[in-house]
Amino acid sequence: QVQLVESGGGSVQAGGSLRLSCAASGYTYTTYCMGWFRLASGKEHEGVAAIDTHGRTSYADSVKGRFTISKDNAKNTLYLRMNSLKPDDTAMYYCAAEWSAYRAHDCPSLLDTTFGHWGQGTQVTVSS
Repeated sequence: QVQLVESGGGSVQAGGSLRLSCAASGYTYTTYCMGWFRLASGKEHEGVAAIDTHGRTSYADSVKGRFTISKDNAKNTLYLRMNSLKPDDTAMYYCAAEWSAYRAHDCPSLLDTTFGHWGQGTQVTVSS
């Protein structure tokens, strides 16, 4: 059974940093595409960052230059380093993964339709 388990969320002040982790399990081979999404109160679900199996990345304009996505293929673990956090970054952050190269042909896409597997989320709260 596929599982994505996020960790690393918490509460920080504006300007602070956090690193989110997402451990993927349930498949014997490496994920083809992984990404981070977020959902804030009163806002739409937003793709934050994605990375493909070759290490190519994409970012939402709102986080470019502040967030860095990376992946340890040996551990099948995804990371999101978040620096210079702003109150607008407050949201539930979800890890997403897809093992099918067919479904994830547009990886590193920030579209949620690319991904067939989702974690339970980890809360990030940034205070001003």
